[in-house]
Amino acid sequence: MKTIAISLKIFLFFTVLTGVAYPLFITGIAQLVFPTKANGSIITINQKPIGSMLIGQQFDSSIYFDSRPSAISYNPLPSGGSNYGLTSTKLKELVQERRNHFLKFNNLNSHTDVPSEMLFASASGLDPHISPQAALLQVNRIAKARNYSTVQKQELLHKLDSLIEPPQFICLGEPRVNVLLLNLETDKIK
Repeated sequence: MKTIAISLKIFLFFTVLTGVAYPLFITGIAQLVFPTKANGSIITINQKPIGSMLIGQQFDSSIYFDSRPSAISYNPLPSGGSNYGLTSTKLKELVQERRNHFLKFNNLNSHTDVPSEMLFASASGLDPHISPQAALLQVNRIAKARNYSTVQKQELLHKLDSLIEPPQFICLGEPRVNVLLLNLETDKIK
């Protein structure tokens, strides 16, 4: 009986230590050192949250840059991809459908090389970035939809160029652009 009592005390001690004290301690440090990241990198306008820099979202209007496709409709709870294999007929159909949509939506000719991130959903389904090339292919559509002058189109290209993020730690990944930030900057062009 004494052994069971000692075991329960140890169990209770480590439950409180690892289940309550440690998480509160780490959360406190995160809130002090990295408050924006600890709270999900939420972007607010007029004290209203409009999205996160870390989670992709869908933009349906022709006046905005398109995000990368998502197999989970940008819902962060079931984060994941479609799990279609390279030999999957369904994947081939989806890629062709996405390619046709991208070319038609952006008024591009059929010989245009569509960047792969606009054809394939990311593994998490939440990637907030596209390549600079994918963004450049959408500039003419956005400029036309917003009735931009040549000066405004140049300003859009400058904003796009200023938002290009280099590969992480110089060697991980490719240059990329956060679509939400790019769309917010596009809204600022008068």
